Amino acid sequence: MNTKPRRSLTRRHLLQGIGTIALSLSFSGIVAAECSNRGNLDARYCDDNGDLVADAPSDPSQWLDPNTLIFSYTPVEDPSVYENVFTEFMDYLEQKTGKRVKWYGADSYASQVEAMRSGRLHIAGISTGPTVFAVNLAGYVPFAIMGKDDGQFGYKLQLITHKDTDIREVSDLKGRNIAHVTPSSNSGNQAPRALFKSLGVEPDKDYEVKYSGKHDNSIMGVANKDYEAAPVASSVLDRMVDKGVVDREELRIIWESKLFPTTSYGVAYNLKPELQKKIRDAFLTFDWTGTGLETEFGKKSDRFIPITFKEHWTDIRTIQEVNGTIYSEESLNALKVKKKKKKK
Repeated sequence: MNTKPRRSLTRRHLLQGIGTIALSLSFSGIVAAECSNRGNLDARYCDDNGDLVADAPSDPSQWLDPNTLIFSYTPVEDPSVYENVFTEFMDYLEQKTGKRVKWYGADSYASQVEAMRSGRLHIAGISTGPTVFAVNLAGYVPFAIMGKDDGQFGYKLQLITHKDTDIREVSDLKGRNIAHVTPSSNSGNQAPRALFKSLGVEPDKDYEVKYSGKHDNSIMGVANKDYEAAPVASSVLDRMVDKGVVDREELRIIWESKLFPTTSYGVAYNLKPELQKKIRDAFLTFDWTGTGLETEFGKKSDRFIPITFKEHWTDIRTIQEVNGTIYSEESLNALKVKKKKKKK
C-alpha cells in the first residue's frame, strides 16, 4: 500500500472563517431563483429535472473550479488509517482532474454536511442514512458505490448482542441498555426505528436509546459489555472482525434486515460540470488491484459502480419518511452526537 505523506485538513481548518454561515441552514442570502421544483431540497437548491438532487447552477459564474479538491470519507474510529486506504485513489484523482487532492478526516456526519454546504468539501464518501441529509442540505450529488463487477452491493442491518446475554430475539430488547449510532444513521438508528416497531419493540418507549456516535463504538461497546445490544451495519462488523478488533464468536446476531446500499460517493452540485465528469470518470475507471482499497474492502467489493440517488436510495428515503425525518438545522445538529466518555 502506498503510504506517502499527504497534507490533510482537520475539521477546524476546514471550518475556520465560516462562522455561522456553514452552520445556519436558513442562510437566506442564497436561494435558487425561478425554481419550478425543489422537493425536500433546501431553499438554496433546485431540482427542475426531477432527479431528487440539486441541479448545477445555470450561471457559470457560480461554478466552483478549485485548484485543490478536498476529499472526505465517512467518519470512522481512526480517519488517518483510511487516508492511507484512499491514497492511490486520490493520486488517480489528481491525474484525471489535473488538480491537487487533499484528505479531510471528518469527525462526524454533520461536519461532512457542513463542510460541503460551505463550499469547503468537494468530493465525499457519505454513509447510507446521512447521504439523504447531504443531498437535501448540502447539494451533494451521489453517483457511485462500492460493488462487484456483477453489480452486487449492499450491507445489512444486524442486531448484535454479546454471547453471554440472554437476549435471543428483538422482543428481548425491552428494558435493556441499547446503543444506536446517531440519529441520521440508517442501520444504526433510522431503519431500527422503522422496522423494530413492526416486530413489537419501539425504541425510546420500550428501551432507552443511547447514541454511541459511530458503528465502531456500538460494536466495541457490545463486545466490552458496555451495551447489551446494538443495531449496526454488517459491513462495519465484518471489517472489524477481519482486522481482529472484535471476535465474532463473542457476539450473537439476533436479527438482520434485507440489503441496503452502502456508503455513497459523489460531489458538490456546484463544481464545474466538466470537473464533475472527470471526477465521476475517475471513480468508475479506477483499478483497485494492489491498492489500499483492495486490501481494506476487497472481500466485499472490487470497484466503484454507478448508482443514482433517485433509484438506489428509495428504501432509505422511505424509512426516513416513516420516521418523520425533517431536513433542517436542528436535525443536522443531531448528527453531531458523539460517544460520551465513561466516568472513572
